[in-house]
Amino acid sequence: MTRSTSTRSTEPRADVYTRVTDQIVAALESGVRPWQKPWTAASGDAFARPLRQCGTPYQGVNVILLWSQAITKGYTSPYWMTYKQAEAHGAHVRKGEKGSLVVYANAITKTETNEAGDDVEKRIPFMKAYTVFNVEQIDGLPAKYQPTLAPARDPITLLAEAETFFAATGAIITHGGDRAYYQPQADAIRLPAPEAFVDGAAYAATKAHELVHWTGHASRLDRTLSTRFGNDQYAVEELIAELGAAFLCADLAISAEPREDHASYLAHWIKVLKTDKRAIFTAASAAQKAADFLHTTAAAGAAAGAAAVAA
Repeated sequence: MTRSTSTRSTEPRADVYTRVTDQIVAALESGVRPWQKPWTAASGDAFARPLRQCGTPYQGVNVILLWSQAITKGYTSPYWMTYKQAEAHGAHVRKGEKGSLVVYANAITKTETNEAGDDVEKRIPFMKAYTVFNVEQIDGLPAKYQPTLAPARDPITLLAEAETFFAATGAIITHGGDRAYYQPQADAIRLPAPEAFVDGAAYAATKAHELVHWTGHASRLDRTLSTRFGNDQYAVEELIAELGAAFLCADLAISAEPREDHASYLAHWIKVLKTDKRAIFTAASAAQKAADFLHTTAAAGAAAGAAAVAA
């Protein structure tokens, strides 16, 4: 049987950056933020990050790529797998289905001799592109890959699990006014009162966005963008915060509409991405680090709180 696409390629590294960036720019130019709302379907599973067939969540730029495909093609399942993985389950990709791009990044270590005659190890990074299919493109898969319906949430109730997570980070969050923002000088987050939001999900998503900004403080991830993006650094920081918040919302099962006040950044993001083909990789990596930092910090905070109660 002839396959319509291969599951892995070894194309030049620059081509991978270009393909990924072009796909995301195309979505932005159509007015769609590819990191927003792949979870609007009834499927409970669609709240999650994209998942490998083993259930492991995708990371970084692959999350954006697969969310973009979920939005464009209307997939409700978060599960993705290669052609061979489908075959291993005794299933098959339907004829005519087209796969989606994801990337694999790693590095090899090579021993070289320097000018002094000493053997030194050199780390050589590489990136490969390969193709995956959403399980909705595949027939014959086990029942565990079929979506289940999610219970409806009360739109006027704050999300207890998310609020517990945010509180455990230790970030200073105050309320008042009609704007949401992070104050670097005070190292604090300012939000409108919860009742100013349409629902608990919108409140939590906004808090997640500002917490990603909070991670960039010099005492935390020390995120400095001026050396890379110059005058565009503010727009890139907002992109990092949007992506990081989207990652967190997926992890915490939060579904919220995109913030209207961020629509003005679309043109800036398109400009940056067209100018620098690696910008989306940088932003996605920084967003992943921010989300990971918040998960680690919240876990430590929760553990400290439990120990204090036990004592």
